[in-house]
Amino acid sequence: MDQGPLRQAILKAFDSMSEQLQNAARFVLDRPRDVALLSMREQARQAGVQPATMTRLAKHLGLGGFDDIRNMYAETLRDAGAGFAGKAGKQVANQKLKGDHALAAKMLNSIAKQIAQLAEPRSLDRVVTSAASLAKARRIYCLGLRSSHPVAWQFRHVLRFVGEKSVLLDGIAGTGSDAIGSACKDDVLLVASVHPYTKATIELAEFAKSKGIPVIAITDSEVAPSALIAETTVVVSTNSPSFIHTMTPAFAIGEVLGSLITGHGGGEVLEAIKRFDEQLAALDIHLKPRIPQKWP
Repeated sequence: MDQGPLRQAILKAFDSMSEQLQNAARFVLDRPRDVALLSMREQARQAGVQPATMTRLAKHLGLGGFDDIRNMYAETLRDAGAGFAGKAGKQVANQKLKGDHALAAKMLNSIAKQIAQLAEPRSLDRVVTSAASLAKARRIYCLGLRSSHPVAWQFRHVLRFVGEKSVLLDGIAGTGSDAIGSACKDDVLLVASVHPYTKATIELAEFAKSKGIPVIAITDSEVAPSALIAETTVVVSTNSPSFIHTMTPAFAIGEVLGSLITGHGGGEVLEAIKRFDEQLAALDIHLKPRIPQKWP
């Protein structure tokens, strides 16, 4: 692990820190592996600060305590060593030991718990704030690549019912980002991005911010690259007993945001949905229910 997950957040906040906090921050910046492996007291000793300073550093970065930093660095260290193949090996071993039913139940119970946490007040406040900002925007640009693509696609699909307010940044031959060239400060970029973060997503979000376009992020950490760019961030969990991270909580937030935005509209939105229904009917898109035959 050459760089820790908090590197950018620490660098951004470094000048606002006291001398003692800067000493603690230097230790975290310079020795990310030791942050994952050593106790807090040992890290404080080697950094030349009191253990309480390490806790204050975590809070200065918006975290609950130093255990949050250690856990974040430990997870990054494990991921760097294991990759998807290493995680798959662990899953296969557990699956052989406990069986398919156990793995399926564990995955579903984990997802259910993560979804329930999104309904807690702090998370709901962020969802509602994000929806209000998106609803006021002239146009919403939707970005999600690789595993995050379904989040952006479903969000845009919901908004498609209410007209041309949304634009999905997706296209063949690497042209997906072209559309944001028409964006202005009255627009918003919604970004879905989770670890391992896709480079092109973060670069496009940084570009949007540089043009004065507000960014709203759906991501997996308060200090994820997109969270450091965004005006508002909705944090979702991606932890899973599977070898692959779960996108279900992020997908759910995309659906909720789309529905909330639709609810902010008035008669104009209802008319747009009615026209969309008529279009679907005219094109005979959906399978019609079969009428049971009556036998003599």
